[in-house]
Amino acid sequence: MKLPVSTEWLLHCATTLAQLDPGASASAAQLAQYYDLPAAYLAKQLQDLVKAGVLTATTGPRGGFRLAQPASEITLLRIVEAVDGTSPPYECREIRQRGRGALPPEECQNTCVLAQKMAEAHDAWRRSLADVSLADIIATLPPTAPARTRSRLTPTTGSTPSHRSPGSDAADPPPRPSR
Repeated sequence: MKLPVSTEWLLHCATTLAQLDPGASASAAQLAQYYDLPAAYLAKQLQDLVKAGVLTATTGPRGGFRLAQPASEITLLRIVEAVDGTSPPYECREIRQRGRGALPPEECQNTCVLAQKMAEAHDAWRRSLADVSLADIIATLPPTAPARTRSRLTPTTGSTPSHRSPGSDAADPPPRPSR
């Protein structure tokens, strides 16, 4: 299974937003700058999380995105499904009933064992993601992550500095070399 690149973006952005001070938000431009992502495309992807009820968005000079619920109530599965949908990645097309090797219909009354195993794997994957909240992710961060991320989540040009809480170490991009 291959997820779209935007899944990674939104998992990291949600982790960062989960660590903001209560009432604080970050704009799509700030998050895009923080992760070196295309701002317009990231803003569109963040709207998927708003539609899914994971984030809320406000407009205006102090607007931006914040979690719509406590981090403990937002699972990784909710974020992934907001980006990628809920359809299983494997679709059995009953090729066992086609071609020279076609099985007779009476031998195909039960679901294909391969389709069963793929569905079991997909269900296990979903359960695994459903068992992990953003709060669980944040709880695994090193103690130095909050201050480091706060210092690197800088305001966009023209806005006044505000205090932002941290993202995760996994979400923390390495420093860029000087040119």
